Amino acid sequence: MPRIAPAEAPYPPQIAAALDRIMPPGVAPLVLFRTMARNPRVFERMFAGGLLDKGALSLRQREVVIGRTTARLGAEYEWGVHVAFFAEKVGFSAEEVAATVHGPADAPFWSADEQALLAAVDDMVEQRTIGDRTWAKLAAHFDETQILEVIALAGYYHTIGFLCRALDLPLESYGVRFPAVPRHA
Repeated sequence: MPRIAPAEAPYPPQIAAALDRIMPPGVAPLVLFRTMARNPRVFERMFAGGLLDKGALSLRQREVVIGRTTARLGAEYEWGVHVAFFAEKVGFSAEEVAATVHGPADAPFWSADEQALLAAVDDMVEQRTIGDRTWAKLAAHFDETQILEVIALAGYYHTIGFLCRALDLPLESYGVRFPAVPRHA
């Protein structure tokens, strides 16, 4: 049970319009969105600051950043929603999905640019900055516009992770669970 009960329909007109615009046809509004609707000001600002539109990163690159950020923060709710909606669309293998949670940034199945993204997220979560070596890797694959988007995206999903965890949101019915920690022989 979440700590704040999600709003239920009928929603105020502005909230209803935003939910209709954000959600895919036939998919009920997310528990996160309905909970945020309890504070229309925060709800509105949250979506004004969203980064799910076409940006400087490819959809796959964006999902690498979001998946790693939410996984590293233990935000299973948001990680599971993104895996459910985007993993297949961006061509993530089961191994890549699991590696967003448990794998090293330099796993060989990631491309060099994806390894740089993963390392950047790891640095930001662990050190609250991007180290010089990681910055050099990022700069080898991304321009300034893209690097700024990586930082903003990780920061935005850090906030989303805080919301999901602090509110104790239950997984969506279709939400994916974190994979078990792999056993090594």
